[in-house]
Amino acid sequence: MGYHKPALLHESIEGLNIRPEGTYIDLTFGGGGHSLEVLRKLGKKGRLVAFDQDEDALANVPKDKRLIFVGANFRYLKHYLRYHAIGKVDGILADLGISSHQIDIPERGFSFKSEAALDMRMDARAGTTASRILNESSLDRLTWIFRTYGELSNARALARAIEQARAEKDLLSTGDLEQVLKRFIPRTGPSKFLAKVYQALRIEVNQEMEALGEMLEQTTDALAEGGRLVVISYHSVEDLLVKNFMRSGNLEGDIEKDFYGKMLTPWTLVNRSVITPSAEELEENNRARSARLRIAERKSNG
Repeated sequence: MGYHKPALLHESIEGLNIRPEGTYIDLTFGGGGHSLEVLRKLGKKGRLVAFDQDEDALANVPKDKRLIFVGANFRYLKHYLRYHAIGKVDGILADLGISSHQIDIPERGFSFKSEAALDMRMDARAGTTASRILNESSLDRLTWIFRTYGELSNARALARAIEQARAEKDLLSTGDLEQVLKRFIPRTGPSKFLAKVYQALRIEVNQEMEALGEMLEQTTDALAEGGRLVVISYHSVEDLLVKNFMRSGNLEGDIEKDFYGKMLTPWTLVNRSVITPSAEELEENNRARSARLRIAERKSNG
């Protein structure tokens, strides 16, 4: 079983505009697909810092003196750059979301296709589980999670059904959750509906949006002038945050202008419209179907 086939691999590596002697960061190492491509383009003096909070990723780290592996969440980007005495970098890559490896291991609880404990932690060493979210969150919070992160129109009804079910017994497994969801699953596109529910829970469990926002705000200082920020996202909530940040320099997307009406932003958009996988890539890797790539360059006068 392969670890993870990177989406938009060629386009994202090209987007980094790699210089052989430069310093680059892969914030989502995973199976190492993107990192290996970066290393191929680096010379002897080039450096790569790779982040991953999932312990399983350690097995994929190659023995390469140019690579520094950091077993932590990318929200600690600046902390670890300081720790390793690294100043400005020339490119930062993030392939967001969940890896195929994590989905394909039943005991991680990321997939509705297997009976397992409702865990969903990307870092199995810390944090809360999906089971705790379901059993302890308020009705309003559950509604917000399903509506915001799952983009589900029946979020309130789902939350109410969960509240009623957990009054009888704790929801501990994917099977327990499926029993609650059974009457909501549509006849057409059942997998799409279930994927949205699981996506919403996974994002909440791993604080993915909070971590993404913290990471993005750190990239402005971390990148050298002319350095590239390359981000692949997989759902509209992520993509909107990335789009806002690359356009305005802030997470809200608020545009500031100078006296002459010129936009004040530290970024220049490299691709004004989002890049999506080609028909050929989708034929080889269907899991790339929701991938969205955006690239921005750090202005010299930001």
